[in-house]
Amino acid sequence: MRLAVVEDDDGVGDALVEALNARGYRAERMRRGVDLLIAHRGYDAVILDLGLPDADGLQVLRQLREVSAVPVLILTARSDERSIVRGLRGGADDYLVKPPRIAELIARLETVMRRASVAAQPTRAEVVTGDVRVDLAARVVEVAGTPIALTQKEFELVEVLVERPGAAVSRQQLMDRIWGDAFVAVSRSLDVHMTALRAKLARPGLITTIRGYGYRWGQ
Repeated sequence: MRLAVVEDDDGVGDALVEALNARGYRAERMRRGVDLLIAHRGYDAVILDLGLPDADGLQVLRQLREVSAVPVLILTARSDERSIVRGLRGGADDYLVKPPRIAELIARLETVMRRASVAAQPTRAEVVTGDVRVDLAARVVEVAGTPIALTQKEFELVEVLVERPGAAVSRQQLMDRIWGDAFVAVSRSLDVHMTALRAKLARPGLITTIRGYGYRWGQ
């Protein structure tokens, strides 16, 4: 399991990484919230401090949840009830107050990973919406039985949107999944590819724009 340890205190962070690595994990240290937001896709779980130098950890958590469901365990000195409630409601899978007991920390990590594994849904091989058929395994999209020639990025857009037909997908999620970073200037690229995709599908209403948020596949 590859872990991201987001902790700006060198003493705490280095000791935590050393202890986790000694127990068979691949723990890697980060000092800033932005580092996690850029590189989160390479990790199986996150241990997140709330007192970070570039942003409050709760804000980092909210931004992370816009683009990722990676399990997050908050590890912080904040022990007040309000912080705990805000952390858990903000998307954390668990909350632990410093200083941690390593055995308890690992037990909690294992628990949140089991939950994530159970919650993961197997990817459907095919999605049919009206006369539009998306074969995810073969990477083929057909409209009224006719295959449509899509670029790699256009198909990736379809792939993300049809994971949950009828559910809203934010622009940040799309940019993060397809371009690898929800926080770089690729917004115009998304618009260009979405326009081309809609034109090729020629099915008005199939992809709905949700103003100020993102897009939805189907109704």
